[in-house]
Amino acid sequence: MMAYRSLARNRDFTALWTGEAVSQLGSAVSMFAFSLVGYGLTGSAVLAGLPTAAFLTGMVAALLPAGAVVDRSDRKRLMMLASGSGSVVYGLVAVAALAGELRLWHLVVAALLTGIGTGVFGPAEASAVRSVVTREELPTALSQNQARHHVAALVGGPLGAFLVGLGRAMPFVFDAVTFAISFVTLSRIRTDLSPQSDRAPGTVRADLAEGLRYVLGRPYFRTMMAFAATSNLAVNAVFYVAIMSLVQDGVHPGAIGVIDMLAGLGGILGALVAPRVIDRVPTGRLTLAVAWSWVPLLVPLLFWTSPLVVGAVLFLGILLNPAGNAGSQSYRMAITPRHLQGRVASSMQFVGMCLMPLAPVLGGVLLEHLGGRAATVGLLVIVTISALIPTASATVRRIPRPEMWPHLEEQPAAVTQPAAA
Repeated sequence: MMAYRSLARNRDFTALWTGEAVSQLGSAVSMFAFSLVGYGLTGSAVLAGLPTAAFLTGMVAALLPAGAVVDRSDRKRLMMLASGSGSVVYGLVAVAALAGELRLWHLVVAALLTGIGTGVFGPAEASAVRSVVTREELPTALSQNQARHHVAALVGGPLGAFLVGLGRAMPFVFDAVTFAISFVTLSRIRTDLSPQSDRAPGTVRADLAEGLRYVLGRPYFRTMMAFAATSNLAVNAVFYVAIMSLVQDGVHPGAIGVIDMLAGLGGILGALVAPRVIDRVPTGRLTLAVAWSWVPLLVPLLFWTSPLVVGAVLFLGILLNPAGNAGSQSYRMAITPRHLQGRVASSMQFVGMCLMPLAPVLGGVLLEHLGGRAATVGLLVIVTISALIPTASATVRRIPRPEMWPHLEEQPAAVTQPAAA
């Protein structure tokens, strides 16, 4: 509770959190609309997934260079640039839709460009959070960021369905406005978010190599990158298959929006209890619990695909994610030197998300050629393989609670031997 109160009085964290909360709500609306509008334009589950795949491709492609740029640039300006450009891009898509000229390639290009902006924004925000809050506040701050994401998911689905019902342009008008609000809110941050390191900057290539050497040289980071890559592929494919199965079955967009809302509700409830869970459960055990949670949850989808069952599975599947994500991210930030925050964040996100662009394509292909049940079996196998990765790592299993985390950022042994700290 003390951390919540101190963060509430933190003007810059509030501005950072609010700006991205508004932007994420708009993005949740657009991402929901991409599949519905894309399917309406093409009638194909595979083609309808292309805008989402383009967004993820742009984000992943931008992450590594963005990490080097973030560690040598003003993070506030980078975040404002990403928000401002997003407003312009979605504004142009809305104009095309209002003119009756909207095509699938418009959605693909817009998704690609805003994905690049997101790839820049993510490492910049991660570094900014580390600058505006104390280390003790990190788990609570990142839990609030998780809550922000799931609030957007909670509201984004129903709102996206409502706006699509009003017209294909409306989701993109809404997102353009939210990006503009984010731009203004971020401009109010007062903390100096320029690089704080006294080191002379090298070349971008050298900076990237330094960040990659840091993460690849430590067992914890290597394990978590492999886990994140496979888990993100499987879970995002699960969401796509679940939603598109309902679309193909003719389920009303409003009902699909409610299912999306249930997933968001699970995330919000999980984020509310995340700080207490992180404080009381060893971070390693929490990571394993999140890793295995999807395995039993996918089994009901082999037998039932009603909206009620799909909604319940997605709700329960997201419930533990905020605590797991906030716990592992807080640990990562706590043990990473300040001058490497951007590059480590971008390297982890790059590898963790490198397979995500394949998720809607994989889901669409499985769904169209094998059917929903066979697609679920394939995803169940991938989820199980993903869960085995952190389970096999003693480095991950031994990570203690935050109060026992190492406090010497510059010592690599603190990463590889957390239990001895």
